[in-house]
This record gives sequence, structure tokens and C-alpha cells, in this order.
Amino acid sequence: MSKPFPASPVSVLGLGMMGSALAAALLDAGHPVTVWNRSAAKTGPLVAQGATPAETVTDAVAASPLVIVCFTTNDNVGETLAAVDLTGKTLVNLTNGTPAQARALALRARKQGASYLDGGIMAVPQMIATPGAYVLYSGDEQAYETHRPTLAALGGTQWVGTDPGRAALHDIALLTGMYGMFIGVAQAFALVRTENITAAEFAEPLHAWVSAMLGGVVPGVAAAVDSGQHLTDVSSLGINQAAFSNFIETYDDQGVSPELFVPFQKLLDRSVAEGHAADGLSRLVDLLKK
Repeated sequence: MSKPFPASPVSVLGLGMMGSALAAALLDAGHPVTVWNRSAAKTGPLVAQGATPAETVTDAVAASPLVIVCFTTNDNVGETLAAVDLTGKTLVNLTNGTPAQARALALRARKQGASYLDGGIMAVPQMIATPGAYVLYSGDEQAYETHRPTLAALGGTQWVGTDPGRAALHDIALLTGMYGMFIGVAQAFALVRTENITAAEFAEPLHAWVSAMLGGVVPGVAAAVDSGQHLTDVSSLGINQAAFSNFIETYDDQGVSPELFVPFQKLLDRSVAEGHAADGLSRLVDLLKK
């Protein structure tokens, strides 16, 4: 009976909560994993699970053909790898950053002899390697296809293009939707608590309403934005602008700061002043362009 083909080795640099979760998932999938962190003490739990600690970042990079980096900032990535020989390596940068930073790091990596993939992790650490987790990738497509089976240990893999900045763009855009939703949830809870309604009591109707609105609004806005057809018979910008002052007034009356929503009022005011009163909310996408 032939032995199964051994899983490919991987090095993981950066062992914060997310980096540690990535390394643990790779170990669970049977990969030999070398780990490095600026604070060496953080390697302990992973070493106990079977990882090999590297004394230096150079040693960690040398240990594997695939090097996964998960630092706090992309400045940390550039500084840490500046003097490291990356010849023949595939560098997968899963550090949160901007599209411009990803493109700059891709250029540096190629100059240092490496293939480069940028990634956006659409999960919290506890979700890594579960069905709900996925990672966006962009950059060197051949490197992606080569290492895709290994990367699948972290969660679903989604290819978004050969432009190294595309994964970061998708990541920031998706997180923008998340933070926008959280802004509304936070404001709603702050408002109802002024009348001694608990957040737990209000959670169910809020969740149901937001879920219903997102399900119907997102596809419709997307179609309007792509077609440029913003006229609506549902809820026009003029109607929204006239009503939104009630939100700001209510926040003030109830002793809740309106600072999260005042900018939206200003955008609604501008949309009407520029002649878009009959359009739907999708028109605001165009107005946000500088």
C-alpha cells in the first residue's frame, strides 16, 4: 500500500490571534508548519501542537516554499522582509491593507524573487477553517492555482483577479458594508435604551428588519448603479431628505449623539440641491465619487 503524498510545508509569520488561527488550521490539515513571531513567546502554543519555531524570519522563510504573512500593518510586512531572500518563494500576504499597499508589496516581492498573492480574510479568528470562512486572493494566478489546495485549509478560496490590489479592494468594500450596518445597529440600540428598552428586547425586530432590507436593497441598488437608471417610485431622495431631519431631531431630543448620521443628512441635502430629488437612494453612489 503506497503512502499518501505528504502535505506541503508552510511558514507562517505573525502570530497574533489571526496568524495563530491560520497556523493551527494548517497543522490540523496535516501540513508541516514553521512559525515565527517578533515576540518568540507566542510560538509556544503552536509548537505544542507540532509547529517548528524559527529563530529568525530568514530561517522561517527558508523553511517552506509557501510563506504566509499576517502582521498588524503592511508597513510591518515591508520592514520585516526587506532584507530577506525570497527567491523562489510564494509570499501570501494576509495583512489587512489598502490596494495601493498591496501593489507596492507585490512589486517589491517580485524584485526579491518571489511570487506574490494578496489576501483578504473574510472571517474572525474563531471562524478560520470553518464552512463560514473564506479568503479573497489576487495577484499571481499561477501561484494561486499551485497553492490553492494548501490555502483551502484556511477556509473557502475566492479568486478576484491578477491585479494584486483587487483582494484588498474587495476586503475594504465588504468591511465597509459591515461597518455601515454596525453604525446603524449601534445608533438604534443607543436610541431605544433612552426609553429603558433593553438591547436584547429590541434585537429581534432590528435583526428581522435589517435582514429584510438588505435582502431587497442590495441587488436593486446594484442594478440601478450599473444601469445608471436611478428614477424610483418607491422612496425618492426628496422624500428621504425631507424625513431625515426627524432622525437628527429625535437623536438630539433623546440625548443621543447624531454624529454618525449628520454626514448622511448632508449628502441627502446635496443630492436634492443638485437636482436628483426624484431619484432613488442608488444615486448617492455616484455622488460619493470625488
